[in-house]
Amino acid sequence: MGERCCAALVRLLVLQAAWALSGGQVRYSVPEEAKAGTVVGRLAQDLGLEAGEAEARRLRLVAQGRRASVEVSGASGALLVSSRLDREELCGKSAPCALRLEVLLERPLRVFHVQLEVTDINDNAPVFTAARKNLSLSETSPPGFQIPLEGASDADIGANAQLTYTLSFSEHFSLDLQKTEEDGESLFLVLRKSLDRETIPVHRLVLTATDGGRPSLTGTMELVISVLDVNDNAPQFNQSVYKVQVPENAERGTLLIRLNATDLDEGANSNISYSLQMLSPQDGRDVFRIDRTSGEILLTGDLDFEDVNLYRLQVDATDKGTPPLSGHCKVVLEVLDVNDNAPEVWVTSLSVPVAEDASVGTVVALLSVSDRDSGENGRVRCWVWPASPFGLEATFLGSYSLVLREALDRERVSEYEVEVRAEDGGAPALRARRGLRVPVSDVNDNAPLFAQAVYTVLARENNAAGAELARLWARDPDEAANGRVSYSVWDGGLGVGVGGAAGSSSSSGGMGWRPASSYVSVDAESGRLWALQPLDYEELQVLQFEVRAVDAGEPALSGNATVQLFVLDENDNAPALLPAAGSAAEAAAAALAGAGSESGTLWAWAAWGAPAGQVVAKIRAVDADSGYNAWLRYELCEPQGGKGPFRVGLYSGEVSTARALDEADGPRQRLLIVVRDHGEPARSATATLSVSLLEAAEAALAAGSSAASSSAVSRSAAGAELGPGAASAATNVWLVVAICAVSSLFLLAVVLYGASRWAPRAAVLSGPGPTTLVCASEVGSWSYSQRHSRSLCVADGAAKSDLMVFSPNFPPPPPGPAAKDTQPEPSALLDTVSGNTLLAIPFSFSPLPRLPIPWAVPVCSLAPPPGPESLVMLAES
Repeated sequence: MGERCCAALVRLLVLQAAWALSGGQVRYSVPEEAKAGTVVGRLAQDLGLEAGEAEARRLRLVAQGRRASVEVSGASGALLVSSRLDREELCGKSAPCALRLEVLLERPLRVFHVQLEVTDINDNAPVFTAARKNLSLSETSPPGFQIPLEGASDADIGANAQLTYTLSFSEHFSLDLQKTEEDGESLFLVLRKSLDRETIPVHRLVLTATDGGRPSLTGTMELVISVLDVNDNAPQFNQSVYKVQVPENAERGTLLIRLNATDLDEGANSNISYSLQMLSPQDGRDVFRIDRTSGEILLTGDLDFEDVNLYRLQVDATDKGTPPLSGHCKVVLEVLDVNDNAPEVWVTSLSVPVAEDASVGTVVALLSVSDRDSGENGRVRCWVWPASPFGLEATFLGSYSLVLREALDRERVSEYEVEVRAEDGGAPALRARRGLRVPVSDVNDNAPLFAQAVYTVLARENNAAGAELARLWARDPDEAANGRVSYSVWDGGLGVGVGGAAGSSSSSGGMGWRPASSYVSVDAESGRLWALQPLDYEELQVLQFEVRAVDAGEPALSGNATVQLFVLDENDNAPALLPAAGSAAEAAAAALAGAGSESGTLWAWAAWGAPAGQVVAKIRAVDADSGYNAWLRYELCEPQGGKGPFRVGLYSGEVSTARALDEADGPRQRLLIVVRDHGEPARSATATLSVSLLEAAEAALAAGSSAASSSAVSRSAAGAELGPGAASAATNVWLVVAICAVSSLFLLAVVLYGASRWAPRAAVLSGPGPTTLVCASEVGSWSYSQRHSRSLCVADGAAKSDLMVFSPNFPPPPPGPAAKDTQPEPSALLDTVSGNTLLAIPFSFSPLPRLPIPWAVPVCSLAPPPGPESLVMLAES
């Protein structure tokens, strides 16, 4: 205690020195609980008073509002403790605890201020609010569970008030003192080990608070912890995280998973109900549902892998205890992709139409292909159908180019319906298609083409000018102007007349060169071919020319076609009689008849007693027409009901005796012969033949004078007017002449006969030139339908066959076996020499009438021969 007083005095001296230095304020310090009479400080001395002066000048404290705990000694002038100082009572928790005193000095009057600090001593032990505190703690409280405790209080300050806490030993509890700037110190009772009410129902602990004073003081409080027997087992799942996989095409109501949580409690504490919380995504709350009793999670919405492929769910299992406890688990639901999205094809660019001359590799369209599925389900394979002429080329992922793989031809295909097909790699695979219409634009790459290279046109003669002959049509598969065709006649055609070949001319009627445009014309738009003038078969038989078709493209293309115009004969010419070419007796008979006979009458003679069948004359006629129109027949007009002594060959025109002539027939017979053709309608001509009947001698005279000229005949006719004596002399002269002529003819016949026996028989070649049109009658008589005749050379005097030669413009029929009879088949009559087809049809000449050959119909040349020569073959009958 003495040491403490010495320390207080030292402090007092220090304060006085500090007061002196600071300017007159005296400061003293005294510990609390100092005993009465303890000198706080030498106040008079510190105020500068001399000894005894404090009493003389009455140094005293000014009374305060409350009882002062210190006083001034009047004798010594020291400041003394007069009563107990309790810092806690004076200042409470305030620090420092300073008392402000006023010291009064009289004589003279002065006032001094004195500051007395009461220092703290550890005179107060820590104190809890209650000596005992009851706590309740559930046995299910987990370790680490904290219970806040109210700490003890200490009236001291500073180190004396700094408390530390201790807890009596317990394996279940511990103390935790937490210090924060905001809340200061917080004391917690921490559960270190799980409680079990059945093992330790009540835990009794002593909490001790110790301050920092010297010596330290302590305070205690008993903690009574009651363990409540409650729902101390929460439901628990056997896994904290469940993983479930479900295909995106699962139907609503599908059971995804059945969860099971267990609770070790019994009764109501073990009854569990389940609840579902959606963690992510938040908008998937209506997709799933959990059965609160069974824990089954069902699918209530539609899944779409392309929208959400992963769901995170939290399932809470809560028992029905008081308080209820919950267990938790997470369900990670993975949506599996199903191939439920077909590929999609878009056309991003289309460049149409495509020119038909576009080069291979030209890009026609740009395509984009995608599939919302993933993996193999989203891997797309593309191709184009049909495979040609287009193909696909991949540019980068999901993009393709539709390119031209083959050359185009608009005339073959003017528009393509292309289909781009896509197929994914799913099972089963899904397909998509996109149709493209790709028109092909035209290029003038096709020349007009006629349906035929050669057109054969048949036109009847005497047609009206402007009559349509034919319609020509050239096809140009191009379109628009490239396919618009115009027609024209190329002036290179020639007319072919009856007088000779095209381009030849003669004094007897050849036509020469004439342009085809003078005969025909063609309409430039329709291709209609019409005649500019009437055609005459006798002047023009074949007209060959070219028609040109030109399109309107750029550049223009053209095509040609040859037109062979054949003029068909019409029966527009009547038969025409030729001058008599009979025996010399005709001229003699005419002389004997006298010059005063009728004009246009033909004369012939016959001897009395001539047998039946003797030819007395031959009527010759020609028809300018051809074919059947020029096929002539001869008919004898006899009195009705009568039958004369003469007859005429139906096709030969030979007039012969029908029976032996006698005197009853009279000296002269007048015959009327009608010549008709076979045209429709038939045309005819008539000839009058006067036949004089003579004696045998006169007949011989007439035969001898057959070679006399027409002037001699005239003189004989003039002599007929003389008397009977002159006539007799003339008869003798003519008889001698006839005998000489007959002898000469006999010798000539013998010479020719011998020459024919030793000379080889050969065919005679005609001169160069085209073949002429020749038609023959069925019985062998010649009828010429051209203006120029051809001479034939005969090897002997036997009866010969007519010959017909022409070069047609159609191929010959296949050869066949020849007939064994005397009449060959038509196919056996065809032969080819030097590129010319020759048709020889034999007809026999005979003085006797013969039956017509049924197959020997008139034939006509259809075109000029290609070769330089025509071979005329002669065949014997």
